[in-house]
Amino acid sequence: MLMEVCLGGELWTTLRDRGHFDDYTARFYVACVLEALEYLHRKSIVYRDLKPENCLLTQTGYLKLVDFGFAKKLASGRKTWTFCGTPEYVSPEIILNKGHDQAADYWALGIYICELMLGRPPFQAADPMKTYTLILKGVDALEIPNRRIGKTATALVKKLCKDNPGERLGCGSGGVGDIRKHRWFMGFDWEGLRSRTLKAPIVPKVASPSDVTNFDSYPPEQDVPPDEFSGWDEGF
Repeated sequence: MLMEVCLGGELWTTLRDRGHFDDYTARFYVACVLEALEYLHRKSIVYRDLKPENCLLTQTGYLKLVDFGFAKKLASGRKTWTFCGTPEYVSPEIILNKGHDQAADYWALGIYICELMLGRPPFQAADPMKTYTLILKGVDALEIPNRRIGKTATALVKKLCKDNPGERLGCGSGGVGDIRKHRWFMGFDWEGLRSRTLKAPIVPKVASPSDVTNFDSYPPEQDVPPDEFSGWDEGF
């Protein structure tokens, strides 16, 4: 499969190096994700794996959503019961096996906002089961707003992370437009984002078309699998 190259690396790497994002930076990258989710939902696709690791930066600092391993086409009004996703991002209805739809992506969007601004997912524990217990306690149990995530951003998170999927912002008759109208996005240049005339808050340094320095380096695999000499293919 031939795919578009995104030489800016993972958004997660940039977040890790910076510690957390301010309102302006977080707003830009949340807006990028919102545009991507709207496109997928129009195609009747639920994404189900939103997290900074699955957001790659282009040379201009814009964001591309990647890794569609958990994405699923879902007819309007239908639900799916597959338990999948990153533990810190799964919604209550997935944990409780009540069936889920595109509303699960809006829950994840609220968690994504928190992670960008706090520098970590808001629900995090030593193992997945403990993380799920925290998620089921709900966002009202979180210690937000605080010095990193203000009242306006917190208000948006709480509207996105309603326990009842049907009550989440984005799930009403106004759709994604209701999220765009939230006061946290007040003054945001949506047309500039779509036309890519709006300058990204982070522009990666890319020296050449083959520059991969914005990605983490990993040592080569040392364990070489043994050669197969069983002769299972002799009859072919």
